Parts: sequence; C-alpha cells; structure tokens
Amino acid sequence: MTQTESTVVARHVVVDAPVATAFEVFTARFGDFKPREHNMLQSPIAQTVFEPRVGGHIYDRAEDGSECRWARILAFEPPDRVVFSWDIGPTWQVETDHDLASEVEVRFVAETADRTRVELEHRNIDRHGPGWQSVRDGVDDPEGWPLYLDRYAALLAPAEKS
Repeated sequence: MTQTESTVVARHVVVDAPVATAFEVFTARFGDFKPREHNMLQSPIAQTVFEPRVGGHIYDRAEDGSECRWARILAFEPPDRVVFSWDIGPTWQVETDHDLASEVEVRFVAETADRTRVELEHRNIDRHGPGWQSVRDGVDDPEGWPLYLDRYAALLAPAEKS
C-alpha cells in the first residue's frame, strides 16, 4: 500500500518517565499539550477535557461556555493503553455518525524503569468516507500528531538546571 492509500498514521515518542507517569500525564494533562489553535468552536478554547473512562469523551470547552465533543473513549487501560474515536470528518467538523469515525490507540511501553515509548496509531481513517485522505494528511502533517507528541514530551522533559 502506498502512502496515498495508507489508512493508518503511526508516530511514537520516547519520554523519560515511568509507564504509569507517562500514561497519567497523557490522559490527565491532555489539554496541556493539545494545540489550542486546533479549535472547531466559535470562541477560543478555555479548556480541553479528557474523561478517564470508557464511555467518556475528549472535548473542548470555549471561553463562552460552549463545548465540542470530538472524541469518545473506547478503551481505558492504565497504564498500558487508551483508545479513542476521532469524530472529526474530512471537512474538519464533528462527525455525529460513529460509523464514520476513525480511532486512535496510544500504547505505553516501558523501555526501562524510567523511560517509556509512547506509540500512537491513528487507524481506519478511510471510515471517514469520501475525502478521508484529508483527515490522514492533516493528522500526519507536522502540525498534527507530531505537534501533539512533541508538546506532550515537553511536559515530561527534565527541567534544565541553571
């Protein structure tokens, strides 16, 4: 399968933290690394919430109080993995038909006791239907999952000593 046909985007980052810490920071502090400029609301984002349970959501709450629920938690298995839907369609609007959503699995794998490999796989992107390639290209772009993972890793980076 060529890049233009691929329905999976896979990225990873290695962080200097134990698995449990890496998982906790990813889920509890998701809003600290999700780019605020990735906004489907009419008002600036005040908070991004990651509800830590199967059946929970990931959603943005705007400064005006409006909300945008753009993901559903499908699996929540601390500290090993989390899976959530990607309910954002090819026009970069919320998709309400769950059959037209892709999914993101994030696995936390110990490399050592204090070092974790975080593996992200965004799969089944073709479920978005016509135009699905724009979803793939968007999340594969440097401003997509690479930006999320870079900002996430920065939260776990050791503080520089002066």
